[in-house]
Amino acid sequence: MLIMLCLVCFKNQTESQVVSKRKLIWSDEFNCAESLPDTTKWNYDKGNGCPALCGWGNNEQQFYTDGRLKNTRIENGMLIIEAHKEEFQNAKYTSARLTSKNKGDWKYGRMEIKARIPSGRGIWPAIWMMPTKNEYGTWPHSGEIDIMENVGYWPDSLFATVHTGYYNGMNGTQKTKAIHHNTLSKEFHVFAIEWNSEKIDFFVDDQKYQSFSNDHTNTEAWPFDKEFHMLLNVAVGGHWGGKYGIDDTIFPQRMEIDYVRVYQ
Repeated sequence: MLIMLCLVCFKNQTESQVVSKRKLIWSDEFNCAESLPDTTKWNYDKGNGCPALCGWGNNEQQFYTDGRLKNTRIENGMLIIEAHKEEFQNAKYTSARLTSKNKGDWKYGRMEIKARIPSGRGIWPAIWMMPTKNEYGTWPHSGEIDIMENVGYWPDSLFATVHTGYYNGMNGTQKTKAIHHNTLSKEFHVFAIEWNSEKIDFFVDDQKYQSFSNDHTNTEAWPFDKEFHMLLNVAVGGHWGGKYGIDDTIFPQRMEIDYVRVYQ
């Protein structure tokens, strides 16, 4: 019993030491009056991805707007990304996709986002990361880290995924794991990764449920030694999100983000 108590004590001390050594290097708490997001921290991806990748390469149906309060705004201390059913620029839906590219770019660290996600058939919210410079080539060779994905027709499923040259959705070899979580759209949860030179661990509310390790072969397996930036979006439809169609009665649908924090 004494040995067990000592081990628990040591474990708690070690965890406390790790947390205390974290240094907050970038954050957005969204604690301001109703406004558009801070342009010193966020950019917008605008349009439908055409002409190069119509539907952003995924057959998505939304048009991402730029600086439009209806689709993205700060409200009651939250970042709101809201999808609407409406005719806009030859699309039937609008939404928004924010990116921190060239305003928040990191190599390694803990990326932590507290959010409540939307729900409904056809909705596809995501919190993810992409390489800032594509130094190993275009997607998927320079990698992709999906911190949180959900598809509305599986409302209780939470996905964490890594894409690389060897392991990617184009070939159906992506490294992904899903867990069941029945309050994703009802409550706020903390989605996070801890990323270093050896592995990427994925968490929800500090529960680790996915890990991807560096096998030290080549960059096709591990391109995660370069700077990445964050993306926040709510897509509508798409090859995955719209697999079973879009329920037009659910709109509007919003993702609410309490904060984004990056520690090293």
